Amino acid sequence: MSTATTAAAKDVVTRYVEAVAEGDLPTIRASFAEDATWTYPGELPISRTWVGRDTIVDDFLGNVGALLRPETVVISLVSVHADGDRVFAEWTSDAVTVTGVEYHNRCLGIFVVADGRITSVHEYADTGHTARVLFPDHVVA
Repeated sequence: MSTATTAAAKDVVTRYVEAVAEGDLPTIRASFAEDATWTYPGELPISRTWVGRDTIVDDFLGNVGALLRPETVVISLVSVHADGDRVFAEWTSDAVTVTGVEYHNRCLGIFVVADGRITSVHEYADTGHTARVLFPDHVVA
């Protein structure tokens, strides 16, 4: 992979995370390939591989966002490193839930970018914290 490919892939992911931080839904949606996938680990209601741009944006990101008070959400990009089409991004997510509980998580995403769009993401986060704060009634089998 060329240096230009690495820089372009890094720019796509940086722009995406900044769009999430700004609540820029058109840019968020445009960041994904139509057939993109997002894999979230664990045994939570959101733990699975989400398939398709609209499913990722509307169902995965949208449903998680609905659990948070929008005016309290702060997403901060910590670091971004790229190697060819693979981008490693670390960010913090801080918010207050609609039930008044503080949410603070540090996340890592391994993104793959092709043709200027995100084609896949594997996210890693503290799923225990996510379970306690966002899904307190969820029972892990």
